[in-house]
Amino acid sequence: MSIKIDGILLEVIGNTFMSIAEEMGAVLVKSAYSTNIKERKDCSCALFDAGGDTIAQAEHIPMHLGSMLGMVGEIKKKYRLEDIHPGDMFIANDPYNGGGTHLPDIAVASPVFHDGKLIAFVANIAHHNDVGGRVPGSNAADSDSIYAEGIRIPVVKIFSEGTLNEDILDMILLNCRVNHIRRGDLTAQFACNKKGVQRVEDVCARYGNDVVESCMTELLNYSERKIRMALKQVPDGKYEFSDSLDSDGVGSGPIQLHVSVEVKGSDIYLDFTNNPDQVKGAINLPKTALYAAVYYGVKSIVDPSLPANGGYYRAIHLKTRKGCILGCTEPAACAGRSDTAQRVADMVFGAMSQVLPHQVIAGSNSSITGIYFGGNDPKTGEYYVYMETFGGGSGARFNKDGLDCVQVHMSNTSNLPIESMEVEFPYRVEQYTLVRDSGGPGKFRGGLSMMKDIRVLGHSSEFSVKADRQKLPPWGLFGGKPGLPGRITMNPDTDQAVVIDSKKSGTPLKENGVLRCQMPGAGGYGDPLERDRALVVHDLEEGYISPESAVRDYGMTEEELGQVHIFEG
Repeated sequence: MSIKIDGILLEVIGNTFMSIAEEMGAVLVKSAYSTNIKERKDCSCALFDAGGDTIAQAEHIPMHLGSMLGMVGEIKKKYRLEDIHPGDMFIANDPYNGGGTHLPDIAVASPVFHDGKLIAFVANIAHHNDVGGRVPGSNAADSDSIYAEGIRIPVVKIFSEGTLNEDILDMILLNCRVNHIRRGDLTAQFACNKKGVQRVEDVCARYGNDVVESCMTELLNYSERKIRMALKQVPDGKYEFSDSLDSDGVGSGPIQLHVSVEVKGSDIYLDFTNNPDQVKGAINLPKTALYAAVYYGVKSIVDPSLPANGGYYRAIHLKTRKGCILGCTEPAACAGRSDTAQRVADMVFGAMSQVLPHQVIAGSNSSITGIYFGGNDPKTGEYYVYMETFGGGSGARFNKDGLDCVQVHMSNTSNLPIESMEVEFPYRVEQYTLVRDSGGPGKFRGGLSMMKDIRVLGHSSEFSVKADRQKLPPWGLFGGKPGLPGRITMNPDTDQAVVIDSKKSGTPLKENGVLRCQMPGAGGYGDPLERDRALVVHDLEEGYISPESAVRDYGMTEEELGQVHIFEG
């Protein structure tokens, strides 16, 4: 039964739904075992209505929306309504069977019943630092099929009416390295969902099923109305943009990608059909991840205040083709899909810069650069997997410099604090610094990247790298110049220095060896010669730019340069 909902009640219940998703996230982070979840917060939580539409997603990781988008639909496809009960919990990670966008992201969903009726689903997803496969970390960008990437979990009941299916859990853990950590993280995910179910049941008990369901419907409708109003302010037209990935992960590249964006009235159409076929390496993007990148990009540009629910998806129309790199099909490898999603987001920004120049940013580092170490801890003798993804520069905009050392677009994870890393793993951080001249020159400068030197202690290990923007730099806008590409170097500043390919797995790192991880910067915005001189002087004094860049890019004279106290660190 549909009930007319007044604005105040809608706001109260809508905020309650968002607070439930946020509380679920807090439970997950505080209960997790791995540094990747408890420290870096590589997880997300969401609430869906009974039909599978997103009602609220906490502000965690935009990419994870793609990992949960199809899960409720797959549950309802696989299980009859009469086979879904209170206390059930479903688990999945397979991008080709409704479970995610790559195998390390394990999703868990639970139905919510009240007065015998299915009202909603709560779900969470967490990036596990290993789910098996050919290399520690399960994230090799040079894998050639999904079968090499780890255990595949279709949508299956992990709890049945409140009882844990130990056989399913044992099968999952048997396929993972460091499975005691996996057990702890999965237990945290189960607790997270139980809290979500409890909170939604409380809302139903207070307001009644009809009011709750009507609010869900109206939240979706409100979001749709809001985006359509915003789109009507955008001039009709077709806008195109291309960008590239460094390589396909197995030696071929660069891989050029393309989008055509058309705005027609209150609808926006994004066409990705003019893109290469899926490639042999692991940079292929599953369709749900493509949707997540597009939803993020359009929302960020057109109206960032849009509620985080599926109502605004209705005005966004996406077209790709089966077997395309942006919409891959089984058995394409997709462990490194994150950088491809980042490039999709960048392309949406690039296309829309032609019509909304004040609502976009220049090219960002747009590479979720991941380093995955594995070995035996010399202190305990136990096997470990240490992973981390690093931030870089964020693109400049029309009135501000870009941000330094941040995750952008599809990622929102934290860095791993040095203290935590050195306590839990046999490594030492020897340098952690900004990279001079990494931000693209412009009237507003691109954000700076970071560089981190990591030394392995007391043993030999192996590592894998998943990165991009190591060859092709982040682009500038409206006269702004490109940012500096990234670089991964083993044993830097020695005669054994080796630059590591951005998509390479299983490289040995000997005892006392050092891995230097330098991230990409970001593009500038506007003509560098128009930059305020006071800002150029400030950048010199802080060491953000070199004297050479001040002269070459910003037109500073030698006389002006002589009056500046230049940072020499």
